[in-house]
Amino acid sequence: MYKKLFILALSAMVCYGKASAQTMIQKNEIKLQSDYMTPEALWAMGRIGQLQASPDGRKVVYQVSYYSVKQNASHTILYVMDANGKNKVQLTTDAKSESDASWIEGGHRIAYLRGGELWSMSPDGTDRKQLSHTDGAIEGYKYAPDGKKVVYIKSIPYYGTIKKNPSDLPKATGRLVTDMNYRHWDHYVETIAHPFVADVTANGIGEGLDIMEGQPFEAPVAPFGGIEQMDWSVDSKYIAYTSRKREGLQYAISTDTDIYLYDTTTGKTRNLCKPEGYKEPQIDATRSMKNQAVNRQSTDCQVGYDVNPKFSPDGKYIAWQSMKNNGYESDRNRLCVMNLQTGHKVYVTEQFDSNVDDYVWSNDSKTLYFLGCWHACVNVYQTNLNGNVMQLTDGWYDYGSLQMLGNNKNKNLLVTRHSMSSPDDIYVLTPSNKEKKSAVAQITFENKHIFDQLELGKVQQRWMKTTDGKSELVWIILPPHFDATKKYPTLLFCEGGPQSPVSQFWSYRWNFQIMAANGYVIVAPNRRGLPGFGSDWNEDISGDWTGQCMDDYLSAIDDAADNLPFVDKERLGCVGASFGGFSVYYLAGHHQKRFKAFISHDGAFNLESMYTDTEEAWFSNWEYEDAYWNQNLSANAKKTYDNSPHKFVDKWDTPILVIHGEKDYRINANQGMGAFNAARMRGIPAEMLIFPDENHWVLKPQNGILWQRTFFSWLDKWLKN
Repeated sequence: MYKKLFILALSAMVCYGKASAQTMIQKNEIKLQSDYMTPEALWAMGRIGQLQASPDGRKVVYQVSYYSVKQNASHTILYVMDANGKNKVQLTTDAKSESDASWIEGGHRIAYLRGGELWSMSPDGTDRKQLSHTDGAIEGYKYAPDGKKVVYIKSIPYYGTIKKNPSDLPKATGRLVTDMNYRHWDHYVETIAHPFVADVTANGIGEGLDIMEGQPFEAPVAPFGGIEQMDWSVDSKYIAYTSRKREGLQYAISTDTDIYLYDTTTGKTRNLCKPEGYKEPQIDATRSMKNQAVNRQSTDCQVGYDVNPKFSPDGKYIAWQSMKNNGYESDRNRLCVMNLQTGHKVYVTEQFDSNVDDYVWSNDSKTLYFLGCWHACVNVYQTNLNGNVMQLTDGWYDYGSLQMLGNNKNKNLLVTRHSMSSPDDIYVLTPSNKEKKSAVAQITFENKHIFDQLELGKVQQRWMKTTDGKSELVWIILPPHFDATKKYPTLLFCEGGPQSPVSQFWSYRWNFQIMAANGYVIVAPNRRGLPGFGSDWNEDISGDWTGQCMDDYLSAIDDAADNLPFVDKERLGCVGASFGGFSVYYLAGHHQKRFKAFISHDGAFNLESMYTDTEEAWFSNWEYEDAYWNQNLSANAKKTYDNSPHKFVDKWDTPILVIHGEKDYRINANQGMGAFNAARMRGIPAEMLIFPDENHWVLKPQNGILWQRTFFSWLDKWLKN
């Protein structure tokens, strides 16, 4: 299921394929054939990625990825501009991708990655120099504040769960597996990432020192962690990094990552999340950690996800995002601040009953700005060290990242923002400490040349009553050129997660505007189990996948069908991915003939099989509560297995399209194959789109186009003919 730690990145996922050595893929002034969104228009859009303001706040360097469907490749290009959006200059001038730019030498030069090596250049793109020589191994980097050292990420061989093959069998393809965590997300675990620290010299950077040498653990944490999981102290003496120091079975059943502090002068490391001498209680690998001793620790002992450390500018504090419970990926993400002198920790976002998705220290070290989802929108908030929280922005948007606009005394923030109707652009936010609204100024218009040619569907917000009398927020997206006198086929969108928000996200696959452009009304409920409506609402799905959350789905589509005259209740479809795909499989056996077509992408079908299929066993343990073979199953566990979708195939009566990636190791492809085979054996009209080279998502351009065409062809066949 979709990981909360990656939800914001998911909506702007960038696929770093290699462009042709002869052809540079870059922004084109394309002419669309109509004013309706198409898959080709989506893939023609530039996707803004990493950005950084210069130390004086006057310049911004950022990256954009462009795609060629014909070449089935991407190209990442660097730009620099004034902080007001003027005087933009393209820095990348050949077919090789360049990314991860940052300002060094006080803003006089720009460092960046090219071909897995660290380079630098003048801010106008001249005087380029290769700084590292690692055979293309650098995956991310961060310079020390004094510029004398750099920490970079590099993968090293790992044989902890898959044994190294004999040297006299170089062509053998077999893998001898000795423990769990032998594959993760979309790859076999034969390498792990480590942080290396190197001196910066006049000739580049010196040989890197592995600061975790000899440790069979990863840092940053797979599958999504990057350089944001590390930070330098202000005095350039310490490196804080994130790691889950476990292997095999213990890795697979735990989410307990910690923040470690490495002293570059002594080589010593200490754990900031555990007291000295901490010994972890014995864990039952086949039962939920909800009630195990590991989740009954003192307030000084953090046993859930602890990630993304950042030192305060004055050097007195370090902050990080922290979850309370081990084994639970969707626990509330809080912001922890630690006094480095006393070791005292305080949570400064307790007034905000939702997640901290990203954050940054203010330049005066007295305030932290953070992103959080409330009522299906991700806005900017601030808190002080006493935990007084204030909202700074509003509107139907999702802010995607934030940083201070330089290191000077001004309080402006550099942010990205998107919505259901537009992908990321860059903005400057001027926070207000008063009741008046903060000022937000857009400084990039990356895809204006495309959107100027498009007619978009209107987005509406609707609150409706659930079966238990509570209020549920539902997004309604209308087709472009909407005619209120007509009736439209309508899609119920089922969200993944299971605890991911249906916020104002922008996706290049599950894109509501392209669904609307194909003539569909979309009903997208924030059903039980989603963040942004308080912890109780968010927690209400754990151990109850087929209860109130499914009633919330049906309540939303029934409300639309009964009360919105433009919704054709005779032409309803139901679509979703991940937990949304599971929801489709379940509703296929319980919809009481509401729907005329289903589409499930990467959904769980057989929960007994899923329990041991998935590589992240902690997820199954928390959500299902017990291994299916355990005696005396809890009531929730019994209900979960008894309500597995595969047990209701006898009630399936509606055409279904199954989509799955064979490199999806979180929800294995056998889940989709089993659902498709069951449908065909039952005589249900069914098709399956299988991708041998895709994981939980679809990242390659031509596969993305095929996905969209197959998706709408199936819906049109059953809902329009």
